[in-house]
Amino acid sequence: MVEAPVVTDHRSPQVVARENGLTISGATKTFSTPEGTEVHALDDVDLQIRDGEFFVMLGPSGCGKTTLLRSIAGLETLDSGEIYLGRDRIDDRPAYSRPVNTVFQSYALFPHLTVAENIAFGLQMDRLPKAEIADRVAQMLTLVRLDGLGGRRPAQLSGGQQQRVALARALAKEPRVLLLDEPLAALDLKLRRGMQDELRRLQRTTGVTFVFVTHDQEEAISLGDRIAVFSQGRPAQVGTPEDLYERPVSRFVADFIGETTFLTVPVRPDGDGQVVQIADGPPVRLAAPAQVAADGTTTVGVRPERLVLDGSAPLIATGTLQQLVYMGTDLRIQVALADGTTLAVRVPPPFEGLALTPGATVTVGADPAHLRPLALEEA
Repeated sequence: MVEAPVVTDHRSPQVVARENGLTISGATKTFSTPEGTEVHALDDVDLQIRDGEFFVMLGPSGCGKTTLLRSIAGLETLDSGEIYLGRDRIDDRPAYSRPVNTVFQSYALFPHLTVAENIAFGLQMDRLPKAEIADRVAQMLTLVRLDGLGGRRPAQLSGGQQQRVALARALAKEPRVLLLDEPLAALDLKLRRGMQDELRRLQRTTGVTFVFVTHDQEEAISLGDRIAVFSQGRPAQVGTPEDLYERPVSRFVADFIGETTFLTVPVRPDGDGQVVQIADGPPVRLAAPAQVAADGTTTVGVRPERLVLDGSAPLIATGTLQQLVYMGTDLRIQVALADGTTLAVRVPPPFEGLALTPGATVTVGADPAHLRPLALEEA
C-alpha cells in the first residue's frame, strides 16, 4: 500500500487564521424610514475577522454594528456585498444552513422546557441520535458550570444562569462562529463583569470565533482580542484594545474609547517635525505628524491620566485648578488654561501630601508622545 504524502502547511498561524476566518466584502444595506428617507445602515463595509478570535463590534445606536451581525446570521439580506466563512460564501444561504449561532440579549429560552431540554432543542431539530444529544448536553452543562441544574426551568434560574443556558444551547451545535448581540445588557454591573470573565473562558476553551456587539466601551476593551469601532455604517478603526486607546486615528474613536480632552492649537513646522503651543505654554514638539487646517491649527487629543501636576513630565501649560473630586481610585481634577480651555486630569494615589486646592495655580505636564494628532476631517 502506498501511503499518502504528508502535506505540510508552511503558512503562518496568522495567515491561516485570516483565511479560515470571516470575511465581509463591500457589505451595503439601506433601510427606508416611514418618512420616505433612506438610512445607510451599512456603507460598503470591508472587514476581516480571524478564525478563533474574540472580535467586538462597538459603537453607538444606529452605527450599523447590529445590522452587520444580523446579516452574518442570515436575519438580514444585504443589498450588495458578500460574506465568506473561510472559502465558503454564506450570505446567499438561508440562516438555518449557516455554521453560525446567535445569542440574543433576551436569551430567547423556552419557559416550558427544562435547562437540559433548552440546550438539546437545536440538536433534536438536527435529528442527532439521542445518546449523542445526551452526551452533548452533559458536556455543555459542565462547560457553562451548570452541573446539577439541567432539570430546572428558566424561571428558577438567575439572570446570569439563564445567560449561561443560552450560551450552552448556542455552543451545543458546535458552530464555527458564535454571534452575541449585546447579551449582557440586561444584567447588573456585578453579574455583567462576572459573565465577561465567563465569556472569555468559554471562548478560550472552545476556540470558537466569537463576534460580540456592544455599545459599552469598557466591555469591549475587557473582552476583545480586536475591536471594530463603528460610525455611520462602517468601521472607523479596527485594532487591538491598546491600538484604539493609545493610537486613535480620529476624534470620534478617541472620544468613544475612554476619556479624552481635545485641544485645537496653533501648529508650525520645526525642522523635520512640527510644534504646537497650548494656551500660554512653551512650544511642544509632536511625536507624530499632524494635519494642518487652513487657519494654521490642528487638533490633538490627550488622555486625563497622561497629564501630571507634579513636574515629572515636560511642561505643556499652566492653569488654575477649578475642581477636585475624590473618586477612590483617583482624583478627578479640572484645570482652566489661560485661553479658556479646560483640561481633565486624573491623579492616582497616594494622595497624602498633595497640595492641591481649588483656585491654586498648577503646572500641567505631559510626555509629547501622548499628544495624539487627529485626522483633520474628523477633528
